[in-house]
Amino acid sequence: MKEDRIFVDTNVLVYAYDVSAGEKAEVARQILLDLWENGAGVVSTQVLQEFFVVVTRKIPRPMDALTARSIIEDLMLWEVVVNDENSILEAIDISEKHRLSFWDSLVIQAASRIGATELLSEDLQPGKAVKSVRIRNPFSAV
Repeated sequence: MKEDRIFVDTNVLVYAYDVSAGEKAEVARQILLDLWENGAGVVSTQVLQEFFVVVTRKIPRPMDALTARSIIEDLMLWEVVVNDENSILEAIDISEKHRLSFWDSLVIQAASRIGATELLSEDLQPGKAVKSVRIRNPFSAV
């Protein structure tokens, strides 16, 4: 039986590969290992794009583009939600209804669209459920 789908936001992926992230890196790496083992990991095109920009330009010790590309190729073995024109309109509706940023709403829309039961993110309100997706901050104890 397949596990529930777990949508992973950009910050979790970034912490897993940011050598300066300390305890958060350890937590994020364990999350990714667990998701690889159970096949429950889901990302979106937006998350992969953001990941590339952050790990190659915005972390204290950026990685080179080829390394980031290789990681993204691996992550593309997970289910990947492609944001299309309907995704944008749905994200606008979520943004307006829940008073969230458009970009956060696009992540929530992608998680909902693929049927994820949980969204792992440091950036959203933990415990809140939007469109049947429960938000969880995996770093709250760190």
